[in-house]
Amino acid sequence: MLDKNITKIIDKVKKINDSCDFCVHEIKLKKKKVIYMYYSSTANDDKISDYLGKSLSLDYKEQKKIDNVFDYLKMTIPNSKLKIIKTYDEIFYYLSCGYTIVLVDGDNKGIAIETKAKLDRSITESTSEPNLKGPKDSFTENYESNIGLIRKRIKDYNLIFNEVNVGRRTKTKVSLIYIKDIASTEKVELLQNKLKNIDIDGIIDSNYIKELLSCGQASFLPRVVSTERPDNVSISLLNGKIAILVENSPFVLLLPSVFADFFKTSEDDYIKPFNATTTRIIRYIAFFIAILIPAFYIAVMTYNMEVLPNLLLTSFAIERESVPFPTVIEVLIMITAYEILKEADTRKPQIMGASISIVGALVLGDAAVTAGIISPIVVIVISLSAVSGMAFSSPDLVNAIRTWRLLFILSACMFGLVGIISLFLVFIAKTSSLEVLGVPYFTPLAPFIKKDIKASIVKQKQNKIKNRDSYLTNNLKRIGDGKWKKYYYYHLYF
Repeated sequence: MLDKNITKIIDKVKKINDSCDFCVHEIKLKKKKVIYMYYSSTANDDKISDYLGKSLSLDYKEQKKIDNVFDYLKMTIPNSKLKIIKTYDEIFYYLSCGYTIVLVDGDNKGIAIETKAKLDRSITESTSEPNLKGPKDSFTENYESNIGLIRKRIKDYNLIFNEVNVGRRTKTKVSLIYIKDIASTEKVELLQNKLKNIDIDGIIDSNYIKELLSCGQASFLPRVVSTERPDNVSISLLNGKIAILVENSPFVLLLPSVFADFFKTSEDDYIKPFNATTTRIIRYIAFFIAILIPAFYIAVMTYNMEVLPNLLLTSFAIERESVPFPTVIEVLIMITAYEILKEADTRKPQIMGASISIVGALVLGDAAVTAGIISPIVVIVISLSAVSGMAFSSPDLVNAIRTWRLLFILSACMFGLVGIISLFLVFIAKTSSLEVLGVPYFTPLAPFIKKDIKASIVKQKQNKIKNRDSYLTNNLKRIGDGKWKKYYYYHLYF
């Protein structure tokens, strides 16, 4: 509890954390000492003046009319986010959040007024999930703005934001978002318990939450979709998914996420069904090309030459005649070079433009082939695998592809096609054993759900999608008969 003597409160606050941006101002109101304090780095001076100026600048006659200074300030300060605080922990928490704390001598409680400075960037177009059609706005690091971007799309009283503070030191706001009459109650309660049981110093980004929720089952494949697109989150909520919004992070997590979710994009909902379906099929093909084609090339050139036509085999042998390395070493050299170039391209300053990509991909690649270090066919194989792996917007899936590609290469190096087939069966078995909030990762393929399997690959017209996925919710009906209005207003008013 706070002390009634505000001088002691200030002394204790300074003793605990006397930072350079800590500001304290003292005035007298009806002969009582009033102190307001804030962090200049997180608070806005103009807001402080607007909220406190009129209430604290009273003449002698107006001050005589005040019965209780604390109650007067509580009633007259024009701030909708005014909070009453009673502990030192609350003082430091609200100071860090950009609030101004007002203390009155003789009262063992204080008033916290929201005076945040604008420290966030404005709403811009998504950089990690670009699209040609559909909304262009994306989430930012501003927690309230992100909530607003969802609320303006779903104007339903059943849309729930359950907020908890996670992190002993950061006390980061984490909001569990779902539509009450659509989302599974069991999954919501399970996620709530998981969030409440997180014990960690701090949460800086939503990826912290993603890693902590994914603990338990080891897997290279991602099991949580991360998106910075509000329309994607809104669509997922309407389908029965649960979203996790983390303060200071522009990425929102969607659960439960299955394997098929990583082959969909929000743009699929804004283009013709045929085009969306074709694109999804291409992504599935690209996934298997990315992880299998380098291994297949090694297996064929090392162990299983009989699977190739003699003419093609002869052509490959001629191209590799001057290469001094075995096939697997040649492939590994090329993959390593590609990964280095990709990392350099990702981390390079924007001012350098495409110079690294041009020098690396064209000059060095052509020089390596001319020098006889690698063969042209390997350049084609690795390029096809690399381009296929970049057909996905999820960095986690791209990293998983890189890992599985390497595992298949090592397996092909040791056992040829037999090794590839054996590891592929292990891949299927391992992936099938994964679960996300009790939902099998390969749903709706394994377990096979006939009515949901089509929707995971084929994009249907909006008027044909009458039901939600059964593994997400028991409220299956998506398109009704017009009776929803009666149901809505009944529950709204009664």
